Amino acid sequence: MLDVRRATAENLAKQLRGHRERLGTRRGTRALGVFKQAVLVLRWFVDGTRLVQLARDNGISVPTAYRYLHEGLTVLADQAPELSTALERAAAAGYTRLNLDGTVIRTDCAARG
Repeated sequence: MLDVRRATAENLAKQLRGHRERLGTRRGTRALGVFKQAVLVLRWFVDGTRLVQLARDNGISVPTAYRYLHEGLTVLADQAPELSTALERAAAAGYTRLNLDGTVIRTDCAARG
């Protein structure tokens, strides 16, 4: 069982459906529907499930699993704001610190002074 709300998978599936429509992909021509593709992507994120296992579980080839994963990552990345937009929003909200990508950088500078 995937420890993610169904609404999260449905939201990603909706984004994937829009992406496929923009590409002109005809219905029924893909090995997986958008919901199963969304679950594949989320399993990779949440559980770190290996692509070989994801391919096996979905009855698809490993190269297809990689393509589906990368397509899902692209769709998610397209939703992210540009760096300048993120910084402007953080400044407007009064944030003094911002974690952009999960990378923690050790520094001895705590404040200007």
